[in-house]
Amino acid sequence: MKVLLINGSPKVHGCTYTALEEIAGELQKQGIDTEIFHVGNKPIRGCMGCGVCRSLSGKCTFDDTVNVALLKAKEADGFIFGSPVHYAAPSGQITSFLDRFFYAGSGYQYKPGAVIVSCRRGGSTAAFDQLNKYLTISSMPVVSSQYWNMVHGNNPEEVRQDLEGMQTMRTLGKNMAWLLKSIQAGKEAGISLPEEEERLRTNFIR
Repeated sequence: MKVLLINGSPKVHGCTYTALEEIAGELQKQGIDTEIFHVGNKPIRGCMGCGVCRSLSGKCTFDDTVNVALLKAKEADGFIFGSPVHYAAPSGQITSFLDRFFYAGSGYQYKPGAVIVSCRRGGSTAAFDQLNKYLTISSMPVVSSQYWNMVHGNNPEEVRQDLEGMQTMRTLGKNMAWLLKSIQAGKEAGISLPEEEERLRTNFIR
């Protein structure tokens, strides 16, 4: 089993990475393979809703880091998305990245997911709520921890001093590992996935 951790910070080894690394370490202790994927610090095009990805077998028409992550996602059994807090919201990079990652990608249903945020002081819960929307629209079991998944600090050293935040990250790793193993045990016991209904789409204009 493998968890793909997405680092949505423009900084490769900054505060968000420090939190993700703590989670990855705990997952590895639990026998789960991990990979931390950095979205990079170059501009990422936002999704245009063009629908071309439907004819590209799960690739986006803009061939950049999103397509690299989409390939890695096919081998992942679980996902953790991390972002710094910018103006009480996720980073611009991770927002554009996830819009296309979820629009062009597929196969996320019933794969556990979690999000984590890193901030100096405030805005964490607003960013946390926004990121969770990607999971809850995709039939993904959402993995929680003992507190909301956030760390505080202005640099990696300060993040490591956030003892409660780092413990929250380790607990998240344990909970993710437990759920992955539970899902695997369910499959081995012959428990099938939920039966999906034909998708209905409605609006409020009559």
